Amino acid sequence: MGVKVSVTLTHYSCETTGRFVPTLAARGLTGRLPVAYVFARGRRIPGMDHLRETLREAPVVDRGEYQYFVHPVSDGLPLVEPSLLAELGEEITATVDVESIDKMLTAEAMGIHIASATSLASGLPFVIARKRAYGFENEVAVHQETGYGESELYVNYIDPGDRLLVVDDVCSTGNTLAALCSAVETIGAEIVDIVVVIERQSDDPRPELPVPVRSLVTVDVHDGEVVILEE
Repeated sequence: MGVKVSVTLTHYSCETTGRFVPTLAARGLTGRLPVAYVFARGRRIPGMDHLRETLREAPVVDRGEYQYFVHPVSDGLPLVEPSLLAELGEEITATVDVESIDKMLTAEAMGIHIASATSLASGLPFVIARKRAYGFENEVAVHQETGYGESELYVNYIDPGDRLLVVDDVCSTGNTLAALCSAVETIGAEIVDIVVVIERQSDDPRPELPVPVRSLVTVDVHDGEVVILEE
Protein backbone atom coordinates (compact mmCIF):
# COMPACT_ATOMS: atom_id res chain seq x y z
CA MET A 1 0.00 0.00 0.00
CA GLY A 2 3.05 2.26 -0.19
CA VAL A 3 3.49 2.38 3.61
CA LYS A 4 7.06 2.48 4.84
CA VAL A 5 8.00 0.48 7.92
CA SER A 6 11.23 0.00 9.80
CA VAL A 7 12.23 -3.64 9.71
CA THR A 8 14.45 -5.43 12.19
CA LEU A 9 15.57 -9.00 11.51
CA THR A 10 15.76 -11.22 14.55
CA HIS A 11 15.67 -14.98 15.01
CA TYR A 12 13.79 -17.39 17.19
CA SER A 13 14.16 -21.08 17.83
CA CYS A 14 11.16 -23.14 16.78
CA GLU A 15 9.84 -24.96 19.86
CA THR A 16 9.19 -28.16 17.92
CA THR A 17 12.30 -28.46 15.77
CA GLY A 18 14.86 -26.24 17.50
CA ARG A 19 15.75 -24.71 14.12
CA PHE A 20 16.44 -21.01 13.87
CA VAL A 21 14.22 -19.12 11.45
CA PRO A 22 13.98 -15.37 10.73
CA THR A 23 11.26 -13.25 12.22
CA LEU A 24 9.99 -9.78 11.46
CA ALA A 25 9.77 -7.03 14.04
CA ALA A 26 8.29 -3.86 12.60
CA ARG A 27 6.41 -1.42 14.81
CA GLY A 28 5.18 -4.19 17.08
CA LEU A 29 4.50 -6.73 14.27
CA THR A 30 6.06 -10.14 14.76
CA GLY A 31 5.95 -13.36 12.80
CA ARG A 32 7.77 -15.38 10.16
CA LEU A 33 9.61 -13.28 7.58
CA PRO A 34 8.40 -14.31 4.10
CA VAL A 35 11.41 -15.28 2.01
CA ALA A 36 10.02 -13.10 -0.79
CA TYR A 37 11.09 -10.05 1.23
CA VAL A 38 14.66 -11.31 0.96
CA PHE A 39 14.64 -12.62 -2.59
CA ALA A 40 12.28 -10.17 -4.27
CA ARG A 41 13.48 -7.09 -2.39
CA GLY A 42 10.15 -6.42 -0.76
CA ARG A 43 7.95 -7.32 -3.77
CA ARG A 44 5.70 -10.23 -2.89
CA ILE A 45 4.46 -12.06 -5.96
CA PRO A 46 0.76 -12.91 -5.45
CA GLY A 47 -0.39 -16.50 -5.95
CA MET A 48 1.74 -18.26 -8.53
CA ASP A 49 1.66 -15.56 -11.17
CA HIS A 50 5.36 -15.74 -11.93
CA LEU A 51 5.34 -19.52 -12.31
CA ARG A 52 2.33 -19.43 -14.62
CA GLU A 53 3.73 -16.58 -16.69
CA THR A 54 7.08 -18.31 -17.21
CA LEU A 55 5.37 -21.58 -18.14
CA ARG A 56 3.28 -19.85 -20.81
CA GLU A 57 6.46 -18.34 -22.24
CA ALA A 58 8.53 -21.55 -22.01
CA PRO A 59 10.18 -22.66 -25.28
CA VAL A 60 9.35 -26.17 -26.46
CA VAL A 61 11.85 -28.41 -28.25
CA ASP A 62 11.29 -31.74 -29.97
CA ARG A 63 13.03 -34.83 -28.65
CA GLY A 64 11.94 -37.33 -31.23
CA GLU A 65 8.18 -37.58 -30.83
CA TYR A 66 8.30 -35.99 -27.38
CA GLN A 67 7.69 -32.27 -26.96
CA TYR A 68 9.90 -31.06 -24.13
CA PHE A 69 9.34 -27.70 -22.46
CA VAL A 70 12.39 -25.77 -21.25
CA HIS A 71 11.76 -23.89 -18.01
CA PRO A 72 13.80 -22.41 -15.14
CA VAL A 73 12.28 -24.93 -12.70
CA SER A 74 13.14 -28.01 -14.75
CA ASP A 75 16.23 -26.90 -16.66
CA GLY A 76 17.73 -23.77 -15.10
CA LEU A 77 16.98 -22.09 -18.45
CA PRO A 78 16.15 -19.48 -19.56
CA LEU A 79 16.88 -17.21 -16.55
CA VAL A 80 16.15 -18.35 -12.97
CA GLU A 81 14.71 -15.27 -11.27
CA PRO A 82 14.98 -14.80 -7.47
CA SER A 83 11.31 -13.80 -7.32
CA LEU A 84 10.32 -17.14 -8.90
CA LEU A 85 12.32 -19.08 -6.32
CA ALA A 86 10.78 -17.01 -3.54
CA GLU A 87 7.30 -17.72 -4.88
CA LEU A 88 7.96 -21.47 -5.08
CA GLY A 89 9.42 -21.66 -1.59
CA GLU A 90 6.45 -19.87 -0.05
CA GLU A 91 3.87 -21.89 -1.99
CA ILE A 92 5.39 -25.25 -1.05
CA THR A 93 5.73 -24.17 2.58
CA ALA A 94 2.06 -23.14 2.62
CA THR A 95 1.07 -26.50 1.13
CA VAL A 96 2.52 -28.71 3.87
CA ASP A 97 2.44 -29.02 7.66
CA VAL A 98 5.99 -27.87 8.39
CA GLU A 99 5.84 -28.85 12.07
CA SER A 100 5.21 -32.50 11.14
CA ILE A 101 8.42 -32.69 9.06
CA ASP A 102 12.02 -33.21 10.15
CA LYS A 103 13.85 -32.94 6.81
CA MET A 104 13.36 -32.60 3.09
CA LEU A 105 14.72 -35.01 0.48
CA THR A 106 15.27 -34.12 -3.16
CA ALA A 107 17.18 -35.51 -6.14
CA GLU A 108 20.17 -34.15 -8.00
CA ALA A 109 20.19 -31.95 -9.93
CA MET A 110 16.99 -30.01 -10.65
CA GLY A 111 15.43 -30.54 -7.25
CA ILE A 112 18.24 -28.66 -5.51
CA HIS A 113 17.06 -25.11 -6.13
CA ILE A 114 13.49 -26.12 -5.24
CA ALA A 115 14.64 -27.56 -1.91
CA SER A 116 16.87 -24.51 -1.28
CA ALA A 117 14.00 -22.06 -1.78
CA THR A 118 11.68 -24.15 0.40
CA SER A 119 14.35 -24.44 3.09
CA LEU A 120 14.70 -20.66 3.27
CA ALA A 121 10.92 -20.22 3.44
CA SER A 122 10.22 -22.98 5.95
CA GLY A 123 13.37 -23.39 8.04
CA LEU A 124 13.55 -27.08 7.10
CA PRO A 125 16.94 -28.65 6.34
CA PHE A 126 17.32 -30.89 3.31
CA VAL A 127 19.36 -33.78 1.91
CA ILE A 128 20.20 -34.33 -1.76
CA ALA A 129 20.12 -37.78 -3.32
CA ARG A 130 23.31 -37.70 -5.40
CA LYS A 131 24.25 -39.50 -8.60
CA ARG A 132 27.57 -40.64 -7.16
CA ALA A 133 28.45 -42.81 -4.20
CA TYR A 134 30.29 -41.46 -1.16
CA GLY A 135 30.74 -44.75 0.64
CA PHE A 136 29.31 -43.50 3.92
CA GLU A 137 28.00 -46.01 6.38
CA ASN A 138 24.31 -46.80 5.77
CA GLU A 139 24.37 -45.22 2.28
CA VAL A 140 21.42 -46.49 0.23
CA ALA A 141 21.60 -46.82 -3.56
CA VAL A 142 18.49 -46.97 -5.75
CA HIS A 143 18.04 -47.19 -9.52
CA GLN A 144 16.32 -44.28 -11.25
CA GLU A 145 14.73 -44.46 -14.72
CA THR A 146 13.18 -41.40 -16.33
CA GLY A 147 11.90 -40.57 -19.79
CA TYR A 148 15.38 -39.31 -20.68
CA GLY A 149 17.75 -41.87 -19.18
CA GLU A 150 18.66 -43.87 -16.11
CA SER A 151 21.16 -43.66 -13.26
CA GLU A 152 21.82 -44.62 -9.67
CA LEU A 153 20.84 -42.33 -6.80
CA TYR A 154 22.68 -42.49 -3.47
CA VAL A 155 20.91 -41.38 -0.30
CA ASN A 156 22.78 -40.42 2.88
CA TYR A 157 21.95 -38.73 6.19
CA ILE A 158 18.36 -39.91 6.38
CA ASP A 159 17.80 -41.76 9.65
CA PRO A 160 15.23 -44.35 10.68
CA GLY A 161 12.14 -42.59 11.98
CA ASP A 162 12.83 -39.31 10.15
CA ARG A 163 9.64 -37.62 8.90
CA LEU A 164 10.30 -36.42 5.37
CA LEU A 165 8.97 -34.02 2.78
CA VAL A 166 10.06 -35.07 -0.71
CA VAL A 167 10.29 -32.19 -3.20
CA ASP A 168 11.17 -32.17 -6.88
CA ASP A 169 10.87 -30.02 -9.96
CA VAL A 170 8.63 -32.04 -12.28
CA CYS A 171 6.59 -35.22 -12.06
CA SER A 172 6.16 -36.85 -15.46
CA THR A 173 6.73 -40.61 -15.23
CA GLY A 174 6.95 -40.56 -11.41
CA ASN A 175 10.00 -42.83 -11.49
CA THR A 176 12.36 -40.44 -9.71
CA LEU A 177 9.89 -40.05 -6.86
CA ALA A 178 9.47 -43.83 -6.73
CA ALA A 179 13.24 -44.27 -6.44
CA LEU A 180 13.43 -41.78 -3.57
CA CYS A 181 10.51 -43.43 -1.79
CA SER A 182 12.16 -46.82 -2.17
CA ALA A 183 15.33 -45.52 -0.49
CA VAL A 184 13.31 -44.00 2.36
CA GLU A 185 11.46 -47.27 2.90
CA THR A 186 14.75 -49.18 3.01
CA ILE A 187 16.10 -46.80 5.65
CA GLY A 188 12.96 -47.00 7.78
CA ALA A 189 12.03 -43.32 7.57
CA GLU A 190 8.54 -41.95 6.90
CA ILE A 191 7.36 -39.87 3.96
CA VAL A 192 4.87 -37.32 5.24
CA ASP A 193 4.31 -35.44 2.00
CA ILE A 194 5.46 -35.23 -1.63
CA VAL A 195 5.30 -31.90 -3.48
CA VAL A 196 6.47 -31.15 -7.01
CA VAL A 197 6.36 -27.77 -8.67
CA ILE A 198 5.07 -28.97 -12.05
CA GLU A 199 3.08 -32.08 -12.87
CA ARG A 200 3.03 -32.98 -16.55
CA GLN A 201 -0.16 -34.74 -17.55
CA SER A 202 0.39 -38.31 -18.65
CA ASP A 203 -1.89 -41.15 -19.72
CA ASP A 204 0.75 -43.71 -18.75
CA PRO A 205 0.37 -45.39 -15.36
CA ARG A 206 2.69 -44.10 -12.64
CA PRO A 207 4.32 -46.07 -9.83
CA GLU A 208 2.38 -46.38 -6.61
CA LEU A 209 3.75 -44.07 -3.93
CA PRO A 210 3.17 -44.03 -0.15
CA VAL A 211 1.33 -40.67 -0.25
CA PRO A 212 -0.35 -38.73 -3.06
CA VAL A 213 1.80 -36.33 -5.07
CA ARG A 214 0.82 -32.69 -4.74
CA SER A 215 1.76 -30.22 -7.45
CA LEU A 216 1.67 -26.44 -7.63
CA VAL A 217 0.56 -26.55 -11.26
CA THR A 218 -0.40 -29.18 -13.86
CA VAL A 219 0.54 -28.74 -17.50
CA ASP A 220 0.55 -30.40 -20.89
CA VAL A 221 2.17 -29.48 -24.20
CA HIS A 222 0.04 -29.01 -27.32
CA ASP A 223 1.23 -27.78 -30.72
CA GLY A 224 4.49 -26.45 -29.32
CA GLU A 225 2.95 -24.53 -26.40
CA VAL A 226 2.66 -25.22 -22.68
CA VAL A 227 -0.95 -25.37 -21.54
CA ILE A 228 -1.81 -24.87 -17.86
CA LEU A 229 -4.63 -27.32 -17.34
CA GLU A 230 -6.50 -25.92 -14.36
CA GLU A 231 -7.10 -22.58 -16.02
